[in-house]
Amino acid sequence: MDEIENANTSESAPKTPLCVSLAENLKLIKKTLGNSNDIIIRKMSIGKFSEQYIAIIHIDGLANETIITDTILESLAPDPRKNSDKESLDTIQYLKDHLLSVGDVKDVIDFPTLYNTLLNGDTIILFDGLTEGIAASTKGAKDRAISDPVTESVIRGPREAFTETLRTNTALIRRKIKSPNLWIESRVIGEETKTDIAVMYINGIANDKIVQEVLDRLDRIEIDGILESHYIEDMIRDSKFSIFPTVYNSERPDVIAGELLEGRIAILVDGTPFVLIVPALFVSFLQSAEDYYHNAIVSSFIRLVRFFGISISLVAPSLYIAITTFHQEMLPTPLLISIYSQREGVPFPAFIEALIMEIAFEILREAGIRMPRMIGPAISIVGTLVIGQAAVQAGIISAVMVIIVALTAICSFLFPAYGLSNAVRVLRFPLMILSGMFGLVGLMAGVMIIILHLCSLRSFGVPYMSPFAPLILKGQKDALILFPRNALLTRPRLISQRNNVRGRKHPDKMKRNVH
Repeated sequence: MDEIENANTSESAPKTPLCVSLAENLKLIKKTLGNSNDIIIRKMSIGKFSEQYIAIIHIDGLANETIITDTILESLAPDPRKNSDKESLDTIQYLKDHLLSVGDVKDVIDFPTLYNTLLNGDTIILFDGLTEGIAASTKGAKDRAISDPVTESVIRGPREAFTETLRTNTALIRRKIKSPNLWIESRVIGEETKTDIAVMYINGIANDKIVQEVLDRLDRIEIDGILESHYIEDMIRDSKFSIFPTVYNSERPDVIAGELLEGRIAILVDGTPFVLIVPALFVSFLQSAEDYYHNAIVSSFIRLVRFFGISISLVAPSLYIAITTFHQEMLPTPLLISIYSQREGVPFPAFIEALIMEIAFEILREAGIRMPRMIGPAISIVGTLVIGQAAVQAGIISAVMVIIVALTAICSFLFPAYGLSNAVRVLRFPLMILSGMFGLVGLMAGVMIIILHLCSLRSFGVPYMSPFAPLILKGQKDALILFPRNALLTRPRLISQRNNVRGRKHPDKMKRNVH
């Protein structure tokens, strides 16, 4: 017994059975949990003629006090109308029969199971003289209500977003896809945090090889804690040193449901409202959920505008530097005279101008994000206007450069996915350096390197630039432009290799072993 008491949490985790003595069990639980004051332990006796001493244990704030009081304690209260002698014959079985209204009742025979269920919000019932206990489902931690999406707002479309509660998020997806083929496989990752992970996919549509690859990568993760879904993203993604994201994420249930219907796999992490999607394609980061809620012609026009604006966000400062520094002959004479008349008193070359303005804008944008929500946007806008105007009047920056940087900043907000926006923000600076050193030759070389790098990327075995490279003609229906809904009858061929025709009844495949 002394060996058990001297064990810590990690050492007691490998199959340490419960003790026969209730007092010893409670002593070890208190010591392992550091005598924390949020651990509520209530001792009581049940039975009228042969008393049975028990302990009810739960964590304040994680368990639902109402369920504990109205269900568990009420069930344990003595009832003169019942035969107490019969109750004492099999106390555990009797309590199970009367605690079924809780929802879920499980056996507890070792300390690792006890700690896991207790820290998940369940209530533990331990018995004196028995090496077996009961875990009653009483989860009741406070969670955030379902609200509007913050980072993926739309004019037309559903107004609900994921929360930090895993079961709420899975329920939101099941409300969209009411199919028995929507399967969930669970994992617990993190030696200390014990974070619940749910892998969702549609059986018969998702590629079994990709599903198995996702599960294998999750099983290989060894880390002490998972606090946000990016921890998982960073450990399962392909090309870990690439600046481009190869795992898509969204906080909208309708987006995740649409991706699942295309054969992708969703990874939900308890404690974060952002759900991961794999495999991820480059075009996925440039498409908005609202594209599918408008007329196809209007959505196609908006997509083309978005692609054009994103291209400007990447190369506009570099193009200006290259032309004004090395290729002035490309500009019409009146425009060239206007630009150089504004730059007459500017002491810096175009590259230094652009670098100063870009760094200043990135600082202002980051400051606007970190400031309180009520004053952040106002400070960033006012700061940009004041600094830009003051820099022009002081003769440090030309007015044309302010226009170029402002246009670049506006176009950078066209990205539906924030992850790809960050990649473009960083790549803008190497392209500016290449343009300042080699002109358009350096700019084109930089763009070609980026394109070649994109074509070399894969996301769980699927080419990142699909359907452009490799070129898939059927995939062009939902790439740069969007075809009408009745023309989108097939799923992406490289992602879903089973049941590729939408709406076709698919037979039940051999079921996977769900762990």
